Amino acid sequence: MIKPDYSQPVPNNLGKVHFVGIGGSGMSGLARLLLGMGHEVSGSDVRGSDNITALEALGAKITIGHDANNLGNADTVVVTSALWPNNPEYVLAKEKGLPVLHRSAMLAHLASRGKLIAVAGAHGKTTSTGMVVTGLDLLGADPSFVNGGVIQAYGASSAFGTGEHFVIEADESDSSFLHYDTDTVLITNVDPDHLDHFGSLEAFEGEFVKFAEAAKNLVVISSDDPGAVRVRTKLSHPRVLTFGERPDADVRVTSIDASGPKVSFELAYLGEKVALQLIIPGAHNAINAAGAVAVLVGHGFDFVKSAHAVSSFEGTVRRFELHGERRGVKVYDDFAHHPTEVVAALKAARAAVGSGKIITVFQPHLYSRTRIFAQEFADALALSDQVVVMDIYAAREDPEPGVTGALISDRFSDQSKVHYVPLWKDTPAVAAKLAESGDFIMTMGCGDVYKMVPELLEALEQ
Repeated sequence: MIKPDYSQPVPNNLGKVHFVGIGGSGMSGLARLLLGMGHEVSGSDVRGSDNITALEALGAKITIGHDANNLGNADTVVVTSALWPNNPEYVLAKEKGLPVLHRSAMLAHLASRGKLIAVAGAHGKTTSTGMVVTGLDLLGADPSFVNGGVIQAYGASSAFGTGEHFVIEADESDSSFLHYDTDTVLITNVDPDHLDHFGSLEAFEGEFVKFAEAAKNLVVISSDDPGAVRVRTKLSHPRVLTFGERPDADVRVTSIDASGPKVSFELAYLGEKVALQLIIPGAHNAINAAGAVAVLVGHGFDFVKSAHAVSSFEGTVRRFELHGERRGVKVYDDFAHHPTEVVAALKAARAAVGSGKIITVFQPHLYSRTRIFAQEFADALALSDQVVVMDIYAAREDPEPGVTGALISDRFSDQSKVHYVPLWKDTPAVAAKLAESGDFIMTMGCGDVYKMVPELLEALEQ
């Protein structure tokens, strides 16, 4: 991995900007903003994706595969931590003395035009960011934003608005969220993750303390998540709002009914109450909505109007997203890649599937995360009726001896409901044979498993 270098100043004139790893959710969002500003944008990535197709349609010149020649006549280069130091484009850019900016430095530069609302947490941040953006937009604030996923209502993961607010999904995985000039912090949870980078739970939580303390105006933090509670006790910030189901939460959630395809609940704040129903399912999304509303009221917006605005959020791409139906079987895709996220996604699916079965096709992400959370993944995935475990999507990591998807499947207490299928080409047929009319098949993970959806639909037809 490339360690971020924040000493590199951002040039006054960015010129032609080249993105190394342009297909990632954060990188593609930045590229979209720069294209909208009139910059010439180029980039490269190891594989094609929907993000890349969308950027090419906007005028970006993108090459699949990394090669020094891809750099062309770039004036500024943007990189992500997921790259290796020997990446040929990165090496050439350094040799030529070009400004090489970490994506978080570029994001901080672009976001400096407004009051920055930074959303962080091990999970829930993409949805929560989308909810804050939706709320501000419907309240007439017209925010700018960069999200980690495409917001359904806007068909984009980023956009410039005319208002004073700039909302971003802030990445804690490499501590880059500490380098923003933040007005407001929203912490969805501090569930353990990225321990390969931080080394310990204490260090992980310590970075969230620093992140929160740096907020110039407001900290909004979960009242329910144990990690967030520990972080809250260490804060000396003068302005903190909490949200969740605890009786002492400032924005309190009660009466959650997640038994159907839409979650309903009540929110209470300063003596006012409002009953809501979201368009999307899952008890966890009621909690996410409370966090978004807390941000809005913390910025002076009316509580009831804020709550109704947030409830209009239509979801983000790759969050319980329906892609099609064949012979009565619906095929969904979900980004969940942490045990807590898996539990939340499967509970939402269970409420929606009724008497049908859930067949989860799970692609583990990262060798380190699989090794650390193998048992937790097995326990979470066991909420499915049947599970097909694929091999690991390595992303930025080299293989670890003995660490495969079997590390998860072997830990199922009921081996009759799990199938370890290491080869991609074999997976669609296995999943399709398990499904009957009324069932859901869910691809799950933050790698490229979503690309299997067309093959699953075809396998169901056959």
